[in-house]
Amino acid sequence: MSLIVNDLSKKYGEKTVLDHLSFQMPGPGVYALLGTNGAGKTTAIRMILGMLAKNTGEVFWNDKPLSCETCNIGYLAEERGLYPKYSLMDQLLYFASLRGVTGEEARVRIRKLAKRLQVEEYLYPNENAAPAPSIVSTSKSPLRLGGAAVRKKPEKPKVADQLSKGNQQKIQLMAALISDPELIVLDEPMSGLDPVNTDLFRDIIRDEIAKGKYLIMSSHQMATVEEFCTDLTILDHSKVILQGNLNDIKKSYGRVNLHLKVDPDALPAAGKVVADLSQQMNIPILSEKEGEYQMKVTGQEQAGELLSKLVPQAPIITFDLREPSLHEIFVEKVGGAQEDA
Repeated sequence: MSLIVNDLSKKYGEKTVLDHLSFQMPGPGVYALLGTNGAGKTTAIRMILGMLAKNTGEVFWNDKPLSCETCNIGYLAEERGLYPKYSLMDQLLYFASLRGVTGEEARVRIRKLAKRLQVEEYLYPNENAAPAPSIVSTSKSPLRLGGAAVRKKPEKPKVADQLSKGNQQKIQLMAALISDPELIVLDEPMSGLDPVNTDLFRDIIRDEIAKGKYLIMSSHQMATVEEFCTDLTILDHSKVILQGNLNDIKKSYGRVNLHLKVDPDALPAAGKVVADLSQQMNIPILSEKEGEYQMKVTGQEQAGELLSKLVPQAPIITFDLREPSLHEIFVEKVGGAQEDA
């Protein structure tokens, strides 16, 4: 199987919102679409899925035009789309039926996903409810506890309005995954989630990757994208400013980010040594906190020279040279593009 996105463009009048985007996914994995707000990411996703007309371009799945007929697609939109006043269970059964999952199979999948995403209490509100105390009458007192049981009134099915934003996202992720899709598109999937639920979503994504699924992800959480994606495109003002394999992109920068830590007990003398050497060798100190330094070197040769000069003068705890993170690459590329504009 393969996904091919070829020369997608979109204009509104004279304004170009997506300018000739192309990429391929020859095999399973995660492709990241990144960019600033308004860069064209959501427009690209909607065009890929056929929700938005194209000015130019084509999208193919296994050499056929991508559609719900040619590919089982799951989509988590950035703007959530639950109906606020309808029960969650009815909505999930409806979304499942749209993708051909009906009857008992739909209910089995909903139960499994609800447990995985820890939302059973909202979909099955009357399960595991504590029984109400029973009531009987006597001649001295018309009512007292004990005797025959009186049933507690069942809770009404939960609706979307009764859930927090994070729990609504969980329900929508269930709707996206309920058909066991081949292609999963996640537009800002972890926006607004707390750290616990962010980790829960990340576990779900890992599971889908392990199943051999194709994922397209748009997110501002660079650490999460970096954990999962193999290839990426960075957009800025509708244009592609960086594209390719993430590992190859990082290697092209070289190991230029230096994390240095000296013994805090040796401050301020050790700190003065670091400051003096960085100035002499023209090595920028990007940040400093309690003996920890983030520095930018030109490469391994300059880093080695710095280390040889530091060792006799300062007690070093950490000296770690690494490639730039995706966050750092993104800031450099987008910042530079905006300065040019």
